[in-house]
Amino acid sequence: MMAGFMSYFGGRRDTKQAARDAIVGLRQQLQMIEKKEEHLQKKIDEELKKAKANAVSNKAVATQALRRKKANESEMDRLAGQRLQLELQINTLESANLNAETMAAMKKASDVLASIHGNMTMDKVDSTMSKITEQREIANEIAEAISYPTGTEADEDELKAELAELEQETLDERLAGAERVPLHIPAGARRVEEQPNVAVEDDEEAQLRELQAALAM
Repeated sequence: MMAGFMSYFGGRRDTKQAARDAIVGLRQQLQMIEKKEEHLQKKIDEELKKAKANAVSNKAVATQALRRKKANESEMDRLAGQRLQLELQINTLESANLNAETMAAMKKASDVLASIHGNMTMDKVDSTMSKITEQREIANEIAEAISYPTGTEADEDELKAELAELEQETLDERLAGAERVPLHIPAGARRVEEQPNVAVEDDEEAQLRELQAALAM
C-alpha cells in the first residue's frame, strides 16, 4: 500500500513513465464513461417510447416512464461533465509530458554544447583569432619574401636615365634614316640640270682644238 501511495505521488518512479500511466488510466476511465453514456441513451430512448405509447391509455405508466427518462438524462449530464474533466486532464497531462520531454531534450543539447565548449570563453576565442590573424600575416610575408627574386632591385633614377637614353637613341636612328632617303627628282627637272654641263663640255673642246691649232703653226 505504501508503494502504491509513493507511486501515486511519483516517489521513485520515472516522471515520464508516470505521466504515460496516468494518461492510459484516464483514457480507460473515459472509455467506461462513454459506454455508460451509450447505455443510458438507450434507456432514455426506451422510456420515451414507453411514455408515448401510454400517453393516452395509461397516463400513470407514461408519467413514470418520463420520470425515469429525466433521471437518466440527469445521469447523462453528470457523466458528460466527468467526461469533459477527463478530457481536459488528458490534454493537460499530454501537454505537460511534451513540455517535460522538450525540456529534457533541450537540457541534453545544452549539456552537449557545454561539453563541446569546455572552458572556452570569449576572451580565449578573441585571443585565438588574434593569433590566427597574426600567423596568417606572417605566412603571407614569408610567401611574398620567398616568391620575390633577390638581386633585381634597381634604383628608380637609374631606370629613368636608361629609359631616356634609349629614347634618344631611337630618335637619332630615325633622324639618320631620314637623311639617307634619296630625294625624288622629276625626269624633266633632271634634264634641265644636265644641260649646263653639256654646254661646259662643248666650250672646253673648242678651247682644246684652238690650242692644238696654235701649236701646229
